[in-house]
Amino acid sequence: MTSDRPEMSRNEGEQEPVVVRDRRRIDPVTGQRRTPAPSGEEAQVAESMSGTLDDELVDGSEQAAAAAEQEQPAGAASAGLQQKVDELTEDLKRVTAEYANYRKRVERDREAVIVAAKASVASDLLTVLDDLERAEAHGDLNGAFKAVADKLIATLNSAGLEAFGQEGDEFDPSVHEAVQHSTSPDVSGPTVTTVLRRGYRFADRVLRPAMVAVTDHEPAAAADENQAEQD
Repeated sequence: MTSDRPEMSRNEGEQEPVVVRDRRRIDPVTGQRRTPAPSGEEAQVAESMSGTLDDELVDGSEQAAAAAEQEQPAGAASAGLQQKVDELTEDLKRVTAEYANYRKRVERDREAVIVAAKASVASDLLTVLDDLERAEAHGDLNGAFKAVADKLIATLNSAGLEAFGQEGDEFDPSVHEAVQHSTSPDVSGPTVTTVLRRGYRFADRVLRPAMVAVTDHEPAAAADENQAEQD
């Protein structure tokens, strides 16, 4: 054991306190070898480094926790924003489809109104066409009167009016109105043999059926018997 005695200060007449350091390498109580204790400066350096390391570890942990807290709300906000974008995109697609259907429906209704208006005008002129057809059959449709009639018929045809009903057509009850009926072996089935009044359609709409005479098929033997009875 050693003792350090402080020297008297030349300027100050005071005595410094006695500091006793136990430098024995063997512990007198346990008999175990002691680990040399660091000197005062080394202890201060070690303590300073330990404190600095602890502070750095604490700061790093706090920064990592703060970064994790910031990252988690940012990710949640990004997911919420993407969901909102998806919802708005679906709404836009739905509105666009509804508007396209609305435009188609409006266009279809507009075309239907135009066709109905034209058909109504053409229907009112059917009696005029009948008079022109009878005048032509009697030879009275000529000169300037014929030129006007031709222009009227051409205008109506270009608008969509179509005449039907010809001799030799197959009888169709949906467009023909049969007012006379006869039989003959010369036809193979119900056939229009006489057109009494022409029919008209406008844009696939029948304005007036054709008034016709219909002849059905009759076997030749039955026709001969009927002829004999008439004789």
